[in-house]
This record gives sequence, C-alpha cells and structure tokens, in this order.
Amino acid sequence: MSWSLWLALVATGALISFTPGAGAINTMANSLSSGWTRSIWGILGQQLALLVHIAVVAAGVGVLVAGSPLLFNVIRYAGAAYLVYLGYRQFRTRAGAASDESTRPPEPAWPMFRRGVLVNLTNPKAVVFFLAFTPQFIQPDEPLLRQYLVLAATVMAVDVVVMWFFFAAAARGLGRLTRSESGQRTISRVFGSMFVGVGVLLATIH
Repeated sequence: MSWSLWLALVATGALISFTPGAGAINTMANSLSSGWTRSIWGILGQQLALLVHIAVVAAGVGVLVAGSPLLFNVIRYAGAAYLVYLGYRQFRTRAGAASDESTRPPEPAWPMFRRGVLVNLTNPKAVVFFLAFTPQFIQPDEPLLRQYLVLAATVMAVDVVVMWFFFAAAARGLGRLTRSESGQRTISRVFGSMFVGVGVLLATIH
C-alpha cells in the first residue's frame, strides 16, 4: 500500500470513527460509569468485533450476508434488540448516593469487553459497509494478506484513538452530573434513550 493510499485510509477511518453510533455511545457510557482509563476495555472489545467484520469480508462471507435478506435481517434485528436491551438496563439503573468518583467500585474489565464485542458484532451493516469500503484500499494484483493486515491495523488504531481520546474524554466533562442522584438519573435516561434510539434506527432503516 502506497503512502498516499494509506493516508487516505487513515483519513477515511477517522471520518468513520467520528460518526456517532452505538460504539461511541457505549464508550461514553463506560467512561462515565467506570472512568476514562477503564473505558479502554470496552473499546478493545469493539476492535475485536471490527476485526471479525474485516475477516468476514476478506473471506468472502460478507457477500453471503449482503446477498441473503433473511440472514441479514436476523443479525440486524438481533443487534437492534441488544441495543434496546442495553437502553432498558440504563433506564433501570438506580441512582446511588452522591459520592466521590474514587470510591465508586468500577465495572470489571470482562463485562465491558464483552459488551463492546456484542455492540459492534451485532451490526450487520458493518459487514455491508466493509464490502464497499475495503476494495477501495486493496490492490488485487498484490499479496492480499499483507494488505488486509495493514488495513485492519490502521482502521483499528484510528478507532481506538478516536473512541478513547475523543468520545471517552468528552464524557468526562459530564462527570460532575453524576455527583448527585438527580444527575445520575438524568445521565442514565439520556444514554438509555440513545441506546434505544440507535437500536430502533438499526431495525428500521434499510
């Protein structure tokens, strides 16, 4: 991959990552509940799902998903249902007594990682997107494995930077709201509504 093509890949990847979606919402929610540093676990989970999507496209299975309305819809509705479920959980979160952030028990790494995987993995539109996105940066007359490795590493690195240093960092500014019970309820309802909204859009927009 030439340097000019790679720089175009970086710019395109950044534009994609900056587009708000379920991954960004999940990252901000993790940052608010467990802190900026620990939100990296959810981000890493999202990258594993991203890697799976790229591997699926590279293996040609993405063509099957894009060409099978039944399979596409099954995955699409499963992903939408999971996002609505996350929104429901946010709504059900009980506000605790106001306390210093340092005394709040953080969420374990594994649940955040697993949730990050599921949030991105259950979005079949990512497979369809990579079917259109990937060929722009792959030269079929060159070794494919090396090109896919460069593409995956670049897209994942850019996404980590954007998620951690933009969305997770931006959520820290809302941290003061969580110092009161009313603020905690407001944050839970806002992020619950966002998860549900993204889930509904995923289920209805074709």
